[in-house]
Amino acid sequence: MIVLLVLTTGILVVDIIAAELPRIADQGELLYVPSGIAVTLGGHAGNVSIDLLQLGLKAGDVYLASVVGRDVFGDFVERFLTERGVRVRLNRVDAPTSKNLILVVKGEDRRFHVDAGSNLFLDRKFIEDTVEELKPRVFYIGGAGMLGEFDYGLPEVLDKARSIGALTFLDIVAPYSKGWDFFREAIPHCDIFHCNLLEASKITSEANALNALKSLKGLGCKFPIITMGDKGLIALFKNILIEMPAFKVNVVDPTGAGDAFCAGLIFKLVEEPNRVENYTVEKIIDGLIFGSASGAVCCTAKGTTTSVKRGEVESLLKVQLDDLRRKIKLKEV
Repeated sequence: MIVLLVLTTGILVVDIIAAELPRIADQGELLYVPSGIAVTLGGHAGNVSIDLLQLGLKAGDVYLASVVGRDVFGDFVERFLTERGVRVRLNRVDAPTSKNLILVVKGEDRRFHVDAGSNLFLDRKFIEDTVEELKPRVFYIGGAGMLGEFDYGLPEVLDKARSIGALTFLDIVAPYSKGWDFFREAIPHCDIFHCNLLEASKITSEANALNALKSLKGLGCKFPIITMGDKGLIALFKNILIEMPAFKVNVVDPTGAGDAFCAGLIFKLVEEPNRVENYTVEKIIDGLIFGSASGAVCCTAKGTTTSVKRGEVESLLKVQLDDLRRKIKLKEV
């Protein structure tokens, strides 16, 4: 019987990045790019898988199963992942591999132009069969909302993973061509649910972070987490509200920070694989701290996974951990 530590699935996106632009070109104008155009891998599933290996998991501990197109970008995705030690099962479909054209004018925020592409054709049976065969201790779905019909089958896929003993982890994006209600159907079937405050508000109709968190818990999730960038995070575990400030870093590029957070949390939890309800509050806090530190170091360099490395995280913890621990607030609710 195969037993795997972590299986990831979800969106894979080829990022095509033109950064440090002096401006956006006018209509019909040729504008030369001073810093070149970079091509790299993005998307929750890919980022989390790579981060887990860079944080210290062994190559055989992390598997990714997802979907790409039958094109050169699909080849690029497979090569990018395997070169970094991720074991992959990629279903090839007759749709273009998902791409994100990112334009960054110097001094301005990023502009994203996304083609959902092959992500809309992730096959539920393909994933359920992979879960059954590999029997992961943690099953992570990232980028739900951009997975086509697969999104509507989330309850069944998550239940399949739970049936073989996996801890289930759901992370989301704003839905593509659908409403937010289907998330409410999926949340009771996941052990850990991660989103940002805007996403939580859309799902729960609660603008207040604490009220939104309580609503997510009320839907049946055992451990909901709302991350809020430099404002830190709030989470509910059992009957304990956890409020945690953010680590302080020089932010260069925040892209991928949420994925790095998820990877850091998973990394700590699989040190002692268990059902989520069997973890102690102390272990959960340790996981949230390591996840927050992973997300913070992600922001210190360009690229979604560039700086998410064990040494970088440990260096940050060495300097800031004691102060951060003193600022964590716990409250029974």
